[in-house]
Amino acid sequence: MNIILLGPPGAGKGTQAGILVKERGMVQLSTGDMLREAKDSGTDMGKRVAEVMARGELVTDEIVIGLIREKLKTVKAAGFIFDGFPRTLAQADALAELLEEEGQALDAVIEMQVDDDVLVQRIVNRAKEAAAAGQPVRADDNAESMKVRLMEYYKKTSPLIGYYYAKGDLHSIDGLGQIDEVASAIKAILG
Repeated sequence: MNIILLGPPGAGKGTQAGILVKERGMVQLSTGDMLREAKDSGTDMGKRVAEVMARGELVTDEIVIGLIREKLKTVKAAGFIFDGFPRTLAQADALAELLEEEGQALDAVIEMQVDDDVLVQRIVNRAKEAAAAGQPVRADDNAESMKVRLMEYYKKTSPLIGYYYAKGDLHSIDGLGQIDEVASAIKAILG
């Protein structure tokens, strides 16, 4: 089973992906994690990633698709959770082509719907809790940065909601419930 978790930053996609990994044996494909892993791997693809990142440039869709292709071919799992990819319509088309080439399919796209104001407050609270516990606070865990990240999401990624709706793959859930409530909603979709 292959799924995409869609939603703005801070919606809880990573938390829910972790639950699916633990409960279903799926593999979370986070583009950020894959890029860091590739950069340190020493492979040909890893060297390309390291060069691009060293120049301070964004990694191309071609490279990200190449990394995903490697994972699909080399990692044995009960399915994949795409987290942070696709972010654009072009990436969604590229992912569809890749899955078809690999004899796989996308089984569900789960949109985690959230209220922006509640989401901003959630991030601010997360930063306060981390600071109070003596843990590092992410540099972008503040209201101003979160609003910028949300705007970027709505400009680039939210068109995917209509794209996957038209394909019949989209399932929307309330992403602001308790962690176990959101997990139960996802479980109901996946069966």
